[in-house]
Amino acid sequence: MKLGKVEFCHFLQILALFLCLSGMNQAELTRSRSKPYFQSGRTRTKRSWVWNQFFVLEEYMGTDPLYVGKLHSDVDKGDGSIKYILSGEGASSIFIIDENTGDIHATKRLDREEQAYYTLRAQALDRLTNKPVEPESEFVIKIQDINDNEPKFLDGPYTAGVPEMSPVGTSVVQVTATDADDPTYGNSARVVYSILQGQPYFSVEPKTGVIKTALPNMDREAKDQYLLVIQAKDMVGQNGGLSGTTSVTVTLTDVNDNPPRFPRRSYQYNVPESLPVASVVARIKAADADVGPNAEMEYKIVDGDGLGVFKISVDKDTQEGIITIQKELDFEAKTSYTLRIEAANIHVDPRFLSLGPFSDMTTVKIIVEDVDEPPVFTSRLYSMVVSEAAKVGTIIGTVAAHDPDASNSPVRYSIDRNTDLERYFNIDANSGVITTAKSLDRETNAVHNITVLAMESQNPAQVGRGYVAITILDINDNAPEFAMEYETTVCENAQPGQVIQKISAIDKDDPPNGHQFYFSLTAEAANNHNFTLQDNKDNTATVLTKRNGFRRQEQSVFYLPIFIVDSGSPSLSSTNTLTIRVCDCDADGIAQTCNAEAYILPAGLSTGALIAILACVLTLLVLVLLIVTMRRRKKEPLIFDEERDIRENIVRYDDEGGGEEDTEAFDMAALRNLNIMRDTKTRRDVTPEIQFLSRPTFKSIPDNVIFREFIWERLKEADVDPCAPPYDSLQTYAFEGNGSVAESLSSLDSISSNSDQNYDYLSDWGPRFKRLADMYGTGPDCLYS
Repeated sequence: MKLGKVEFCHFLQILALFLCLSGMNQAELTRSRSKPYFQSGRTRTKRSWVWNQFFVLEEYMGTDPLYVGKLHSDVDKGDGSIKYILSGEGASSIFIIDENTGDIHATKRLDREEQAYYTLRAQALDRLTNKPVEPESEFVIKIQDINDNEPKFLDGPYTAGVPEMSPVGTSVVQVTATDADDPTYGNSARVVYSILQGQPYFSVEPKTGVIKTALPNMDREAKDQYLLVIQAKDMVGQNGGLSGTTSVTVTLTDVNDNPPRFPRRSYQYNVPESLPVASVVARIKAADADVGPNAEMEYKIVDGDGLGVFKISVDKDTQEGIITIQKELDFEAKTSYTLRIEAANIHVDPRFLSLGPFSDMTTVKIIVEDVDEPPVFTSRLYSMVVSEAAKVGTIIGTVAAHDPDASNSPVRYSIDRNTDLERYFNIDANSGVITTAKSLDRETNAVHNITVLAMESQNPAQVGRGYVAITILDINDNAPEFAMEYETTVCENAQPGQVIQKISAIDKDDPPNGHQFYFSLTAEAANNHNFTLQDNKDNTATVLTKRNGFRRQEQSVFYLPIFIVDSGSPSLSSTNTLTIRVCDCDADGIAQTCNAEAYILPAGLSTGALIAILACVLTLLVLVLLIVTMRRRKKEPLIFDEERDIRENIVRYDDEGGGEEDTEAFDMAALRNLNIMRDTKTRRDVTPEIQFLSRPTFKSIPDNVIFREFIWERLKEADVDPCAPPYDSLQTYAFEGNGSVAESLSSLDSISSNSDQNYDYLSDWGPRFKRLADMYGTGPDCLYS
């Protein structure tokens, strides 16, 4: 009768439980001697209960507590006078003890993988005195393992690579499974490996988990990836063992086992003859089943009649061969080219040389197509010369161009006027003869670069360009002149023969042998008694004094005409005037002042003194003006002093008492006499702009009109008051607006209110409030009744 997996596990659990109980019974019967234990008032007794470690089976699934073992002491006579207590790991929570019998039970399911053993302490106590009758002893409860954990691949799933075409037995990767069961007890943690998926390509070592290749010549180009399933089973792979699986993805890496091959033996391309140099003619590619560096290749032209006309290079991204033009194509010279091109791998693996040469050949034929080309000049650059004295219409030179096509159309010439804006030259449209159209000047432009256009007569759109450089030859047509504007001075204390100036000349012409100038004084200046000229024969001359005693009062400026002749043929000359000023110099001969007018001033009064006098006069004038202005402002101040500023006089009625003293600051007579004529005053510092704001209409008794008119008068006076400061100010005399929630607090406006309050009691407050009683009382003595 065969046992199933579940039945077999139950059988193993029962068997282990039986062995555990047998061991505990043996432990319970085991006795050994120990040190004596003394108790006061008693005779010496011998401890005679000792136990080894207990064993308890893990994962117990029963409903009753699991019996672990029994504690017993020789002192215990079985009369219930001894009780047993338990302490330590798991005491009371996991393990309980019968205090009468010493039986230990486990109340919870135990897992060896969580905790393999528990250390506890036991003690026997006298039930009456609660004193120990035996020393406390320590013991261990060890959890007995069962096969309840399957192997696990903690690092899975795995990925690995192996080169294609690897021999059988090549190691790929090692997988490792772990089992949480006790490796020291039984075979619960002994694992063996097997392959469930991936055969016959790969195999696995049962004990080590090393995966190896099982077939030779696995080709990446046929299949580049394999999925393996590896199983790990405990109990040494026997029936009833637990198992776990993982996946391994194996990728075949590439090796250079495929040579390049052209898809075609020959290629043909048509290109126009006008294609520029460095243009791409064609792209060809040899197929290579490999990838990466193993597919890299190089191309070269090994034969053909276009070796110097074309070249081939490789595109690193696409591994294509790019054929480009090295020289211009000419259909009239050659109509086709044939190229033999080779493609070869750069990185060759010697292990696969037996598969054949890792290169291939193909033929490329290039057909040149005829196009209508523009005329071509016989020279890319024409150099011509002409004298600047040439007459209009002088022939300078001739250019020539022809149509390179087979039709050989006639050519017409013209000058690109963008290169000859001044139209100095003309060209004959048929012959190409270039002539002068205007007078030339080398000093303005020594070289003219013009572009000549050649157009086909039958197709004017075809235009060729030729470049002509015309150099203008120099003639002696410019007279020499001073090289610069000289500022020459002579000191009043100069001695005869003293050098006062060295001069030189320039000439716009450019003679072949260089310039040579000759200096001399003009005929009318040759016999002057002041200065002389010495030619240095090196294109320079020196001006010297002939006498001393120069005085600015007598003559402050001298003009010396100098005659300069060049060496041209014919020679040209010019007269240049040198201006010489007489100056007062210091001891070193450095000019201090050359102003002759300074001597006209009286002696002892210099220019600086005059400037100082003028500055003092101006300062005094400014001070006088400031004093006058300040005095005028004091006489007519813009702002009155505090004693005259009546705007600060505010009548207050918001305090108790005061009486007549409260009105001393305000003249109440002004309230009765409203016919006082006030002269309208204007401000002196600003132009008055009087804007009368609209006022809300008051509903009041007729007497209130008097107060309102008074306020209006005061408001107008404030608006045009010339003594008011130049800023806005708010002046409130009575009315505070209808929009106020609390309404007016002024006693001046109370007469216009509709209040029914009786103010007759004010007359009872004494003479201090008599004025208020007269204003607001209703008696016959009311001020305005």
